[in-house]
Formats: sequence, C-alpha cells, structure tokens
Amino acid sequence: METTRELSELSSSVVLITGVMAAGKSTVAQLLAERLPRAVHIRGDVFRRMMISGRAELTPEPTPEALAQLRLRHRLSAATADEYAAAGWTAVVQDVVLGHALADFVTLVRTRPLHVVVLAPSPDTVARREGARAKTGYGAWSVPALDHVLRVDTPRIGLWLDTTDQTPSQTVDAILSRLPASRHEPGLTS
Repeated sequence: METTRELSELSSSVVLITGVMAAGKSTVAQLLAERLPRAVHIRGDVFRRMMISGRAELTPEPTPEALAQLRLRHRLSAATADEYAAAGWTAVVQDVVLGHALADFVTLVRTRPLHVVVLAPSPDTVARREGARAKTGYGAWSVPALDHVLRVDTPRIGLWLDTTDQTPSQTVDAILSRLPASRHEPGLTS
C-alpha cells in the first residue's frame, strides 16, 4: 500500500484517465480521487453537456465543427486541471482522449507532473460493460471501431493498462503502484 507521504507527492499534479467509452474511466477516476489526500475529479463530458444548442456530436467521420467542439472541451478540461493543481490539488481528469488528441491534450496541460493513464480492456469486455450500463455512449460508433482508434491511432503516451480482468479497485491499485511510469514530461513518451 502507498504511504500518505507518497500520495501527498501527487499534490499539485494532473492525472489524465482516458480510454474508450465503457472502459471504466469514470469509476476509476472517482476511486483514484477518493484515495488521494486532496483531489478533484474533472469529468470532461461535463463540458460537452454544457453545450445546449448547436452541439455537434463526434462521429467516425467528424465534421469540422465537432472537432472544434472537442478541442474546446479538452482546452476547458486542461485549464480547469491546471487551476486546481496550482491551488495544491491533484486534478484527476477523465475523458475520451484518443488518437492525435492525446498528444494535443498533453501540450494543453501546463502542470507538471502530468500522469497519463490509458485504460485498454479488450473489446469484448468493453462491449459487455457497455451492454450492462444504464447509459449508452457509442451511438454512431461501434466498439471495434473505437478500439481501433485506441490501439492503432493513439500514441503510446503514459501508462497503458489492460484492465480486462481487473476490478476498478485493482486498476486504481495498479495506477498508484506505477504512477512514475505514467509521468509525461514535454518531449518524452513512456
């Protein structure tokens, strides 16, 4: 188990939890924030849902407007995380940040250390989780199509975890035990 001293070393930092829809990001980010001594959970989707009229949904063939709104959402998440970190909090950001958007997000966050954690359960596991959820996230996407974006188009930045056989608590344990491996400094990938 981590010590209070080790956990407090995460203060004034940002942790990004990303992955496909139904990968467990919300649950893992919440549990991680609860395990840290002074943390906030920033849900990127909140910024999308704030757009009441004129919202363009992200599809496999996104419109320029949908991409602009995605970039705005990521800028807002990054800026919010930076503000919390500047005030001494660990900002745990949770959102779908895949493909080239992951490298872009890393440049948006000014705070260092920045820890990037990519949850990558198997597509079968994601499909099972999606089917068991009250909410549906896939819409125009299929699980295999988004998994392809994750595994082929997303740069290998940070800590990638195959969470297929892990409970959310086990995933948080794995993150906390391996956070130094997830650290991202400008110009470096791990």
